Amino acid sequence: MSTTLRYAEYYDVPKLFDDLYQRSKNNATKGINLYKHIISKENILLAYRNIKANTGSKTEGTDGITIDHYKMENVGSFVDNIRNALVDYKPNTVRRVEIPKPNGKKRPLGIPTMRDRLIQQMFKQVLEPICEAKFYKYSYGFRPNRSTHHAMARCQFLMNRGGYSHVVDIDIQGFFDNVNHSKLLKQLYNIGVTDRKVLTIISKMLKAPIKGKGIPTKGTPQGGILSPLLSNVVLNYLD
Repeated sequence: MSTTLRYAEYYDVPKLFDDLYQRSKNNATKGINLYKHIISKENILLAYRNIKANTGSKTEGTDGITIDHYKMENVGSFVDNIRNALVDYKPNTVRRVEIPKPNGKKRPLGIPTMRDRLIQQMFKQVLEPICEAKFYKYSYGFRPNRSTHHAMARCQFLMNRGGYSHVVDIDIQGFFDNVNHSKLLKQLYNIGVTDRKVLTIISKMLKAPIKGKGIPTKGTPQGGILSPLLSNVVLNYLD
């Protein structure tokens, strides 16, 4: 009997991620076939596991599908379908929702379909170690194993040991909605993501049509799994 996704084993891929991190640290990522790692069976199944563990897995995209749709699917078929979707990748239309902000305004969120969330998670898992190796040591937003508590501890340290007594609070208005796509792709290349096929697919992700809005020419929508990592690539130069 074939294995279904519900019973698929967790595939351990930290060794690959550690290797990518070290190679990025040593500026040795040029020429790596990142796409091969992204579409590996192990990385695809890990993406499924990570998505399934997130409460957002119950949130529907424009196609009405949640993670439950995949639970009883055959592992081989699931992996093949995801790989086939990337051969000539066309992202599905993004569902747009607005959530209230404390100031009374609304924050737009883009909810990709479950298939596209899985694909974004696959990309994130492979690209994150490369980017993490180059990110500024003292930035804390949207990063693994870091939180506001770490940022507060750093502030406390600077106050106690460094003699600092002032904090600057800056908000970049409409940041996510105004990211320049061309500059972002160049920044990804410069940080170590040099696989042209990967960059081409990310470019397509950025131009995923938004329901009721059309095809965006700038920005990386809040709500996308890859968006926080991409935003940190842009902001790393500011840090």
